Amino acid sequence: MLKLKRYLKPYITLLVLGIVFLFGQAMLELSLPNYMSDIVNVGLQQGGITSSAPQVISADTLGWMEAFMADQDRDVVQQAYVPLADHPDSDSLSHTFPNATGEDFALNTQDEEAVDAAFGRASYALTWLMTQSGAMDGEQASTGEAFQALGQLLRQPQGQELIAQAIDVAQQTPDSMLEQTGVVMVKQFYQQLGADTDAIQTRYILVTGARMAVLAVLLTACAVAAGYCMARMGAGVARDLRRDVFTKVTYFNNDEMDRFSGASLITRSTNDITQVQNFLSMGFRLLCFAPIMGIGGLIMGLSTCLNLAWVLALALIVMLGLLMILFAVAMPRFKKMQALVDRLNLVSREEVSGLMVIRAFSNQGFMQKRFEKANGDLTSNTLFVNRAMATMMPAMTLVMNGLSLLIVWFGGKEIAASNLQVGDMMAFIQYAMHVIMSFLFISMMFIMVPRASVSADRINEVLQTEVQVKDCEHPTHLSQPVKGVVEFHDVSFRYPGADADVLEHVSFVARPGQTTAFIGSTGSGKSTLINLIPRFHDVSEGSITLDGVDIRTLPQKELRDAIGYVPQKGLLLRGTVESNLRYGNPDASSDTIDTSARIAQASDFISQLDQGMQTPISQGGTNVSGGQRQRLSIARALAKQAPVYIFDDTFSALDFKTDAQLRAALKEYTTQATVFIVAQRVSTILDADQILVLDQGKVVGCGTHKELMQSCKTYQEIAQSQLSKEELA
Repeated sequence: MLKLKRYLKPYITLLVLGIVFLFGQAMLELSLPNYMSDIVNVGLQQGGITSSAPQVISADTLGWMEAFMADQDRDVVQQAYVPLADHPDSDSLSHTFPNATGEDFALNTQDEEAVDAAFGRASYALTWLMTQSGAMDGEQASTGEAFQALGQLLRQPQGQELIAQAIDVAQQTPDSMLEQTGVVMVKQFYQQLGADTDAIQTRYILVTGARMAVLAVLLTACAVAAGYCMARMGAGVARDLRRDVFTKVTYFNNDEMDRFSGASLITRSTNDITQVQNFLSMGFRLLCFAPIMGIGGLIMGLSTCLNLAWVLALALIVMLGLLMILFAVAMPRFKKMQALVDRLNLVSREEVSGLMVIRAFSNQGFMQKRFEKANGDLTSNTLFVNRAMATMMPAMTLVMNGLSLLIVWFGGKEIAASNLQVGDMMAFIQYAMHVIMSFLFISMMFIMVPRASVSADRINEVLQTEVQVKDCEHPTHLSQPVKGVVEFHDVSFRYPGADADVLEHVSFVARPGQTTAFIGSTGSGKSTLINLIPRFHDVSEGSITLDGVDIRTLPQKELRDAIGYVPQKGLLLRGTVESNLRYGNPDASSDTIDTSARIAQASDFISQLDQGMQTPISQGGTNVSGGQRQRLSIARALAKQAPVYIFDDTFSALDFKTDAQLRAALKEYTTQATVFIVAQRVSTILDADQILVLDQGKVVGCGTHKELMQSCKTYQEIAQSQLSKEELA
């Protein structure tokens, strides 16, 4: 993946924004369990009372509570409370606490934490002493009789010793327990002063719930924004990759096309790029989100209850073990996936493109077996991967449920020991689930990352392929107008990796107004030779010049703009007849198009089409016959009005009459152009100005038809096998 990191640079802003939104989403999501814990602990258990120090307290109750405080706590409380009448908010407090009088006291301090701690310890000391003395047994726990019984106890000689002992116990009690005891006492103080404690509880739950709702909305907005940024980035990178791969392939020559099969290039341009896009859009999002949630959930969970850390550690060890097993077993299969998709596409493409041949030889069964083999290999590989992931998901679920069970079991014991509150245990479960889910997301990465990585390597392989035929750094240019003199200087050519030359020491000159023809047995190198002129291959030895300039020093576009090329297999593009004829010369006039079609002997059948020049042409030209397709290919080349024309066995699909008419018209049209013709039929090249006879890559004869009939035995054999004695005379 790192090999394609340069494609992320234009989208770095989207990437940063996406990560920021993901971080915000994670933080908001990690905040929600705390609010849930507050609703349970404070809203339900504590009646919505958040402080151990009452906002308003009666003078008698304050004096009573001070009796259970240490000297330091008593000083803090005395400084924190002022008479209610002197408090800045006395009116609102009097409304909330209707039974309070001006002699009662109200909290007036910024340091509420110290006052909370003091009242918490005093409340716990009082409660502990009441419990130890039996004053809270039976019905007295809910009435003032408990305080009367306690008062009688404290008036005894050992009363002050009991208070001191209670204060010492409170000093050693955990803060969580002090807080719970304190708010219970505060609730009784409020009820004594006439406050509506039910309203306080309802208001707290509603306010906290509203905050949770706002956080949920913000969380959703962050998730949507992060998804948009990542999706936009993934789509943009995929678009750029498709563009660059396509552009790269359009400059591939035959050497590069031999290295990559057509099916593989299509797979790399579609399926592989889609894998990279999916990773950037979804996988990269999970890859950023999972660590934040995992680490954040771990920190928040441990801060909630450190005593249950071992349960979480056990779950993480099990999860890591499962991920390691998955990584070791499934990773090789993930890497194999794209190669198997390549193979399936190759077999499918051969089936579709060679359908007529397959039917002609009744080999549908053979092709079906090949397809079944490729399809079976891909299916078995995919099933193995899916089974591995299908096993992983229940295992993850088992770990999650087992973790919840352990937390509830041991968390219940902590609650019984007053070391943990119910809401905190519920929050710990949520944080533990976040940690486990983050590992679940990471396990999903084991699906996407290997495939995306393999796909990225395959895409990069195309992008990094060095084109063998390329423009030189300091090109030269043709003088205008181009004359079209083509000369071969002792040219030899060998395919990359081959043991022998395909062409050996070929030398000749082709001039404007002349037709140079090539003939020879199959495999003699005719098509290879003329493919050297437009630089579909570069010569291995020697040189080829156009108007005296070595074609290797010319820009490829400038060279090919000077050539009208007609391949062996006429290929038309999807569009109309006119768009195909204008393909090589978009600015050609209507007269030029009509003239090209007339010379190519295509005017008659074009005029018979329902829409004439605007008749649609299907992909590959499959809705016209082979001869019509060939004539349209010739007309397309002629429309360029180029100084050099190459016809690579172009007339083989034409009947003799059309062939003769086309060559006669072509000779008049190309009086100022250099024409190359590769032919299998001697009749096609009888009138050529020079004929080169090739045999196993060597020129064994050069001259006109009459000259070769006298001097070249190979040509004689070819001519005598095709023409009668009368035609040869």
